[in-house]
Amino acid sequence: MIHFEEFTLANGLRCIVHEDHTTPIAVVNVLYNVGSRDEDPDHTGFAHLFEHLMFSGSVNIPNYDEPLQYVGGENNAFTSADITNYYLTLPANNLETGFWLESDRMLGLAFSENGLEVQRKVVVEEFKQNYLNQPYGDVWLKLRPLAYQQHPYQWPTIGKEISHIENAVMDDVRAFFDKHYSPANAILVVAGDVTKAEVQRLAEKWFGPIPGGQRYERRLAAEPRQTAPRHLDVTADVPVNALYKVYHMPGRADEAYYAADLLSDILGRGKSSRLYQRLVKERPLLNSISASCTGAFEPGLLVVSARLNADVTMEEADAAIAEVLAELTAAEVAPTELEKVKNQAEVSIVFSEIELLNRAMNLAFNKLLGDANLVNEESAKVQAVTPAAILAAAREVLRPDNCSTLYYRAAVPAPVEQLAEVEAEDKG
Repeated sequence: MIHFEEFTLANGLRCIVHEDHTTPIAVVNVLYNVGSRDEDPDHTGFAHLFEHLMFSGSVNIPNYDEPLQYVGGENNAFTSADITNYYLTLPANNLETGFWLESDRMLGLAFSENGLEVQRKVVVEEFKQNYLNQPYGDVWLKLRPLAYQQHPYQWPTIGKEISHIENAVMDDVRAFFDKHYSPANAILVVAGDVTKAEVQRLAEKWFGPIPGGQRYERRLAAEPRQTAPRHLDVTADVPVNALYKVYHMPGRADEAYYAADLLSDILGRGKSSRLYQRLVKERPLLNSISASCTGAFEPGLLVVSARLNADVTMEEADAAIAEVLAELTAAEVAPTELEKVKNQAEVSIVFSEIELLNRAMNLAFNKLLGDANLVNEESAKVQAVTPAAILAAAREVLRPDNCSTLYYRAAVPAPVEQLAEVEAEDKG
C-alpha cells in the first residue's frame, strides 16, 4: 500500500505527496500529459525532442545539471506514446533545489537556435544508432503503421522519420511547448523524507506563480476494429530470421486490460510459458520467443516476437505459433496455470514499490489515468481475473483477423556458431 495525500494549486497543477521517513532522500517527479500520440503526423518526434530540450537550460538557469549535482542530486527523463516524465532525486534537506529547477524550466525554457540545433543532432544520432543501424532496430518503424491505420500510435516515440526532427523549426518548437508544458497539463509528485506541509509551501512558492495555461483536451482518431489480417515481409542484414505478431487489445483504463495482460504472460512470459515450452524446448523451431503488452493508455498491442532456428521456414514457425494461440481460444486455462502468472504479476507489483522513485512515478502515472489510488488497486484487479475472463480475452484479442504479422528475414543466414551466440544471448 502506497500512502499519499493530494492537493491542487490555483493554476491547475495537481500535486501528490508520498511521505517515507525511512530514507534521507527525496524524489521530485513531474509528469506532463503529452506523448508521441499528441504530435502532428507531419511533425513527429517532437515529444521526445522536447525531453532533450528541457535539459538545455532555462532563462535563469543555463545549465540544469550543474546546480543539481552540486547538492548531490541526479536526474533523468523518458518519453512514451502517452506521457513525458522528468524526475530527480536528491538529499531531502536540499529539496528546494529540485523545486527551483523544475519550476524554472516549466516557466521559462531557454529557446535558442543553438540549443535546438544541438539537441536536434543528438536525437537524429539516436534515431540512426537505435533504429536504423542496429539489427531489428526498425521493427517498430514497420510494425506500428502496419497495426494502426488511424490512431497516432502508428509511429514510435522517436518519430516516423529523421527528416521530421531535422526540419524542426523554432516556431513549431515554441508552439509545442506553449500547448503542453504548463501547470494545467502537469502532475507533480514529491516523495521521500518530506511532509505535506513542506511540499505544499514549496509548491505554492515555486510553481504557484506560473500561469496555469489551458488544460489539453485530447481528441484523437479512434483506431477502427481490425477485420482482416495484415502482413509485411522484409529482408535485412540481421543474424537470424525473426517473426513478429501483434494483436489489438484493451488500453490501461479498460477493466478488460488485466485479463489480456495475463493472457500475454501465459503465452510468453519466461521459460515456463506456453510458447517457450512448446516451440523452444519440446519442438525446437525457435531459439527464443516471448509475449508482452505495450501497456498503452489507449487500446494497445499484445506482441509476440520470435527468432527462428536455422532451416525453419517463416511459414512453419507462424503456423506453430498459431496452433498454440488457438488452444487458448478453445478452452479455459487450468487454475494452476493462471495462478502462476498471477504470482509473477504480484511479484512485479511488489518490486515496483520497493524503489522510492518507482512509487513516485506510479502515483503520477495512475493520477493521469484518473485516480492516483489505482496504484493500490492493481493487485486486486489482477487477482480478480478468472479462467473464464482469460478465455474471453483470448477469443477477442487472438482473432486471426485482429493480427498484423511481420516476417523479418535475414538477407544472409548466419553461420552455425553465430546462431549459437544469438541463442546464448537470448537465453541470458
